Amino acid sequence: MRFLLDSEQRAFAASLDAMLTAADTPRVIRDWSRGDHDSGRTLWHRVADAGVFALAVPETYEGMGPRPVELAVAFVELGRHAVPGPLVETVAAATLLASLDDTGPAKRLLPALASGESTATWATGPYALDADMADVRLTLSGAELHLAPPPVGPPRASLDPARRLSHLPPGGELLAVGPQVTAAAAHALTTARLTTAAQALGAGLALLDMTVAHVKQRTQFGAPIGSFQAVKHQLADAKLALEFARPLLLGAALTMTPSDVAAAKVTACEAAYRTARTALQLHGAIGYTAECDLSLRLTKARALRTAWGTPDECRATVLSDGRRR
Repeated sequence: MRFLLDSEQRAFAASLDAMLTAADTPRVIRDWSRGDHDSGRTLWHRVADAGVFALAVPETYEGMGPRPVELAVAFVELGRHAVPGPLVETVAAATLLASLDDTGPAKRLLPALASGESTATWATGPYALDADMADVRLTLSGAELHLAPPPVGPPRASLDPARRLSHLPPGGELLAVGPQVTAAAAHALTTARLTTAAQALGAGLALLDMTVAHVKQRTQFGAPIGSFQAVKHQLADAKLALEFARPLLLGAALTMTPSDVAAAKVTACEAAYRTARTALQLHGAIGYTAECDLSLRLTKARALRTAWGTPDECRATVLSDGRRR
């Protein structure tokens, strides 16, 4: 199998890259981290107009999905520009709702998610990402799926300043119950891991590009530091790790099996994390500062590494599937 994008998929990626480049995403990210969502919501609607969220919603509910390959392509670009907001959570929630046997919640909630009119978050633990601004807040309690009430208290900071965490109270409207919820949640987790892997790959690629540009300009001993062999080797290793992750991501998007997606996630997230460490080392002191745009990707790569499954949890998924075979 050849995991190569066709011309339409490449054009889709290029159009998203151009749109996000023009959107001044560093300013949007910093606004979001302060709790100012206005510019972020504007960008959210532009992403929705490009059809990104509709890729996770079936045509029955006014979407054009599920199209996991195109979804992965889109999330690489969203990760490249470190776009804030519950992006993964919205497509995961859409997948969960669309996978239920009971179509009532999907008919009610999915059209607005596909169009970008609504945002969603899904709490799999004590906290939910960006629940303070999400319109749809899903929680699981055993085999019960609830539409949760608004969060309690102010949001908390996380490793990534643009990822704000809120505690959702128990209860709320019961949307579905039974084995259908368990099966739908498992499917949604696979989608969440795929899009998280894609985001991480995009963040890693951006970190690499920024670092290559920096080492070409930064001079020591009368020469660009990028000309030093030790620097070249570190960047080459980062590049190899990212390029190794890319076909795993696209291959996983084709199969959408839990083990393939888990392998792609751990590979992409570890590659991005390695690239982040290299980028920070080669930028030196400036890389530690919040004023440097590098920090927006550094914190993103670190947070994505454990989002929707730690490396150990993803490896366990791969090993568990291997034993069954």
